[in-house]
Amino acid sequence: MKFVIQRVTEGSVTVEEKIVGSIQKGYVVLIGVGQNDSREEADRLIKKMIGLRIFPDENGKINLSLSDVGGSLLLISQFTLYANCKKGNRPSFVEAGDPVKAEELYEYIIASCRRQVPVVEKGIFGAKMEVRLCNDGPFTVILDSDVI
Repeated sequence: MKFVIQRVTEGSVTVEEKIVGSIQKGYVVLIGVGQNDSREEADRLIKKMIGLRIFPDENGKINLSLSDVGGSLLLISQFTLYANCKKGNRPSFVEAGDPVKAEELYEYIIASCRRQVPVVEKGIFGAKMEVRLCNDGPFTVILDSDVI
């Protein structure tokens, strides 16, 4: 499982010219589910993501968490995080999780985050989405269940 976490001042996701999710200060998170991922891995990454201290304090030191700043989450499924580009120029996505299982895990992640963070918005699984954001910093962190 992979989370690409972008600290933002604002973010939104649009499907068919309609905004389906938007936040102000917080994280826009691209979520990729692999073939062998589980709820246990999701729980581990969620705990790490929510606990990250990547917001500046009053002295400009990166020391505050999402809850410390009253931040929100915008969670977006993105199977292309599992693109394998080793052979040729056309990516292979065989390492991405089965869509049925991936959607189940994506919805599990959303529900779990909603129990811990007051504002959690989302994209639409499998839809063609347009994501807009203002990356604050820029500050981007990648969490990978194979590494953490």
